[in-house]
Amino acid sequence: MDKNQYEIYHENINHTPSDFPYNTYLCSIPLDFRSVKIHWHDETEIIVIKKGEGIICVDLTAYCVKAGDIVFVFPGQLHSIEQKDNAVMEYENILFKPKLLKSSGHDYCNDNFIQPLFSGKIKMSPVADSECSYYPELSALITRIDRLCDMRPHGYQLAVKGCLFEILFELVSHCGEAEIKSMSRKSLEKIKIILTYIAENYQNDISIDDISRHCFYSKSYFMKFFKEAMGTGFIQYLNDYRLEIAAGLLIDTDDNILDIAVSTGFDNLSYFNRCFKKKYGIAPGKYRANAV
Repeated sequence: MDKNQYEIYHENINHTPSDFPYNTYLCSIPLDFRSVKIHWHDETEIIVIKKGEGIICVDLTAYCVKAGDIVFVFPGQLHSIEQKDNAVMEYENILFKPKLLKSSGHDYCNDNFIQPLFSGKIKMSPVADSECSYYPELSALITRIDRLCDMRPHGYQLAVKGCLFEILFELVSHCGEAEIKSMSRKSLEKIKIILTYIAENYQNDISIDDISRHCFYSKSYFMKFFKEAMGTGFIQYLNDYRLEIAAGLLIDTDDNILDIAVSTGFDNLSYFNRCFKKKYGIAPGKYRANAV
């Protein structure tokens, strides 16, 4: 595990080639990742559940998803993926940059349909399941994209691009059919500020006073806001974040436990050990030994 994967909420990884910014790959929770932590990026992401079930959060709203479901994550949206109970979930990730679908200069379709959809001005549920009226069309288009990317006939990029336009047409033309649970954009942007601050400062002492000042909130309002948005208290969330980094370092480095505790923001080894055992059920040393 790359330590830095936990330190960046706003992903700057180039997921797609520069000449045709589209990519697709298969993943499994928990076989490939224990979970995909909350983050955002500049690509549009389509998550197609192939097998099993899991939980996908989009803009801090959790959705229980199962085989066949299709989840849409637009640029800048907060999202995460985790296990549902002990279930295994296999899924396909389709990623493409918005510029793939935009013409140079004035583009009527981009200005009137694509950008309003990507920016949240056109409201839609992020999850399309078999109950959706337009699900058969979406499923058929994704199947065609997968076949094209497997066979790669000459000029297949033209057909892939055409399928993406058709998928967006289905979304735009059926917007408003499903109930949408959403948080205000202002609140979501504030959460991004908080998460970025954690990612950049978790090694140091972070107090409620520090983070609330950073957000220009009072201490009491910040605590209420964070708990309502994230479903847990700030200190608990910060400790969990630090512990997940520590767990990765225990597996992937030979650093001693004290150094790992200090490097992840715990200045008291006994407190680190108690917190780690509470989260993972075993002491850090045994966690490392079991992973060998």
